[in-house]
Amino acid sequence: MRVLVVSAPLIGHVAPLLPLAAALRDAGHEVLVATAADGLRAVRPGLASRDVAPGFDFGRIARRVLLRHPLIARAELAGTAGTRGAGLLFGAVNDQLADAVVALAGQWRPDLVVHEPFAVAGALAAATLDVPAVRQENALFDGRELARATLARLGPALRRHGLAELPPPAAAIAVAPPSVLRQHGWPMRYATEAGGELPGWLREPGERPRVLVSRSTLAGPGSAGPMPAVVAVADRVDAEFVLVRPDARLARRRLPGNVRTVDWIPIPAALPASVALVHHGGAGSVLSALIAGVPQLATVGAGDRRHNAELVAARGAGIAARARDITAGTLARLVTDSGLRDAARQVGAEIAAMPGPDELVRRLESLR
Repeated sequence: MRVLVVSAPLIGHVAPLLPLAAALRDAGHEVLVATAADGLRAVRPGLASRDVAPGFDFGRIARRVLLRHPLIARAELAGTAGTRGAGLLFGAVNDQLADAVVALAGQWRPDLVVHEPFAVAGALAAATLDVPAVRQENALFDGRELARATLARLGPALRRHGLAELPPPAAAIAVAPPSVLRQHGWPMRYATEAGGELPGWLREPGERPRVLVSRSTLAGPGSAGPMPAVVAVADRVDAEFVLVRPDARLARRRLPGNVRTVDWIPIPAALPASVALVHHGGAGSVLSALIAGVPQLATVGAGDRRHNAELVAARGAGIAARARDITAGTLARLVTDSGLRDAARQVGAEIAAMPGPDELVRRLESLR
């Protein structure tokens, strides 16, 4: 069968969809990934992709939308907007994607459409062809709420294509470990495609406990994440800190002797030889650390970052903290606290027991 995979044009949204797309391809199906801009950079060779929004600029859309809604913008920056800010932002994104995705579907004629919650343009395209749509989660929210919030802003796009509403999806795929968050749908072990090469020294443990420190792939407020705060106190912690893709200003600074830098690497591949991950609070980073069974420090920030960090802390698998509140004591606890380590390993084992993407292929085939 032909499967159209639709994602918002952002690396962190596309990458979690690719393992299932690859499993479908490996099972003999024809797969096409529809996205744009940075999202296209996430698609690895061997999977076909199509740019459905040439010139797409998420930053421009975000500025325009949030300037029109200053109160929601303030809540979004504080991480307290819930689905309100997300619905506004991704409603505008999907309005830009909708016509091109519908046109692509009309030309390519898929038998099945798989889309993430923030890409309901995929569900719209499926409805125009009367083929099944499947929502694949890629975040730590209830995807039904995210899809509803986005769809609420798509009235004009629906009307342009002769629809008053969208039918419910034929199925949904849940990726969150249930002890962290219960999502609706068929369970599937979270996986992601990560670019870059892993240097040999990151494949084995070092002389000191190694802590990876990452930041967001998305430019904007707080994009430096926790890196400056970690660098400020690193020399007082008995650990090696590896900054993954630091910004140019930080990379030029004189760093403490126990801080190293590295360019873009597949962080999931580096985690087995590390003892912890410090990151900006993105869902992909949260899930990668949980899969590896290592404690994490997720910073409380804009968008979904507060929500994600608080889920980790509530499960006991890590620490939620504002970047400016990170101290040497915070990092020492991350490295040495056996309770955090035990909880992270428990969630890692829970995820390992979930079905892999290849095990979902037959269930998707049954929807034809």
